[in-house]
Amino acid sequence: MRHLGKPTHLIISVIVVASFVLATFSVIQAFNGDQGKEGFFIKSKIVEYLKSKKVNASDDKLKTIADRVYEESQEYGVDYRLILAVMKVESNFKNEAVSRKGARGLLQISPSLARHASKNEGITMKGNKSLHEPEKNIKIGVNHMSWLLEKFENLNTALHAYNVGSYKIRNKASKEYSPDTPFTRKVLNEYNKMLLDLPDPDEE
Repeated sequence: MRHLGKPTHLIISVIVVASFVLATFSVIQAFNGDQGKEGFFIKSKIVEYLKSKKVNASDDKLKTIADRVYEESQEYGVDYRLILAVMKVESNFKNEAVSRKGARGLLQISPSLARHASKNEGITMKGNKSLHEPEKNIKIGVNHMSWLLEKFENLNTALHAYNVGSYKIRNKASKEYSPDTPFTRKVLNEYNKMLLDLPDPDEE
């Protein structure tokens, strides 16, 4: 077997380092003008994470997703990493995703939930196509998750309710009721990985 010579090793090392520097620079450039603002570091890390998952979206779209996930999570008191975990499981970060039951977008928002949000949260909706706008989809999803966490006071129950609808489990819900379903397991698995890969929001 032929071994790479020192010059070849050096060239490969330079290419790897250059690729890393360029990737990091592109993330920083995506938030150019936001440096020093609250959330800049975490938003940059979210973009890096999305790129590592090969999300098929432009830098501007990735920035929008990162910005909205962080800002809405801060607004409603939810860990942004939990929202990303739900997003991963629900749509695999595909903005145009549509389920068999008609849920749409990154956080798979149903039209009925969107109509409710438009009335109670003042979100302007122009038909189902609005659910493919990351800003609106994420705002509705984070608001809904916050409400479920407050209502059920149990993460597993809140996730199960997000998946099947709160009205289906309200008679069972309690602090002791902690459903273990394929959906809750998948989200919690992703969430636990993100706890290691992404910074704590309190460290910002």
